[in-house]
Amino acid sequence: MAGPPAADLRGAPPARVRDALRDGDPLPGGRGFAGRLDDPPGRDGPVLVRDVLGRQPLFVERGAIDPAADSVPATGSTPATDRTPTDPDAWSFSRTALNDPTPVPAGRVASAAGVERVWTLPDAPPTDPEPAQAAVDAAVGDALGAIADGRDGLGDSAGGLAVAFSGGVDSGLVAAGVPDAPCYVAGFEGCHDVAAARDAAAAMDRELRVVEITHEELLRAVRAVADATGRRNPMDLAIAVPLYLAAEAAAADGLDRLAVGQGADELFGGYSKVVDPATDDRVDADTVRGARTETVLTLPDQLERDVLALRAAGVEPVAPLLDDRVVAAALALPGELLASDGERKVALRRAAAGRVPESVRTADKKAVQYGTYVSRELDRLARRAGFKRRMDDHVGRYLDDLLAGE
Repeated sequence: MAGPPAADLRGAPPARVRDALRDGDPLPGGRGFAGRLDDPPGRDGPVLVRDVLGRQPLFVERGAIDPAADSVPATGSTPATDRTPTDPDAWSFSRTALNDPTPVPAGRVASAAGVERVWTLPDAPPTDPEPAQAAVDAAVGDALGAIADGRDGLGDSAGGLAVAFSGGVDSGLVAAGVPDAPCYVAGFEGCHDVAAARDAAAAMDRELRVVEITHEELLRAVRAVADATGRRNPMDLAIAVPLYLAAEAAAADGLDRLAVGQGADELFGGYSKVVDPATDDRVDADTVRGARTETVLTLPDQLERDVLALRAAGVEPVAPLLDDRVVAAALALPGELLASDGERKVALRRAAAGRVPESVRTADKKAVQYGTYVSRELDRLARRAGFKRRMDDHVGRYLDDLLAGE
């Protein structure tokens, strides 16, 4: 097995990224990459790279890069920092290592000469249903097999692997791929996700650790996640906090990697707005595939939040459903295998047949912020603190007050 990637590059060995850069291949294998690449083909000097879905976060000092213009100030014209993105102290995998961080956009190469979009997602016509389903089945099997065999691209691990488990088909599939890994779920007492996880763990005969969230733990995690991610809005915090607390519990148990089901909803049509997009004003597209593409394009922003939160909790995420093989197979699906007759994630649920119990394969899943009661309890805390619902964005105002000076 190949050794771990170079310290300046995460997610893939330098040779693979050089080949992807030379060939313009957006899905060269693995589960994303980011960092500094020395001796890039066709370019003078080192560059910063970030994969097409932004699966690895990467930051530079603000002012060194202008994502909207796809340009970087030339050497000597950078603001007060007087550094370029390829200088050793001007970039980092962590926001907190920089004075004023801004992300390198997904799919780009950045250098002192500018920012260039190199990789875009494949946009080919859909494959016929039968071979499309077969491709998903094979890709999911290969990706899960890589995790089970320890071929997760993280090199040697001093700890072990856990699974973030909510009882739905996404986390159920991931858990099925690593049958000896303990499962973790976080939520308030009586919440949907904890109940679903318990039922699914019993059906799969899996060890489950339940992390019961209290108001004290919620506020502590909100502060930690806000610090690590820079996100302070209610939605981002309510999504990331349960993941952070589950990961923190796994790290406390001596585990240093957390397998997650991230990407499944976006790639496979898991959102209700994908089912009938022509009548849904939450999307611009009027086809199932078009609406799915819109959700896929939200992944870089979401993954930045989730990866940073997990790392702050002490684990490294492992996301088999964001493997390039799975991404390529999902993007080729016809609309009927994404959402049809009210069923979502059709192809993924079919791929799960025989891998997970039928109750897990067909389980309905609530959005994590609601299924864990985190959004409900943030609302309750906001109202207790005097931020009433009649106020515009009352929870957001409460969080601003809570995090002031943090």
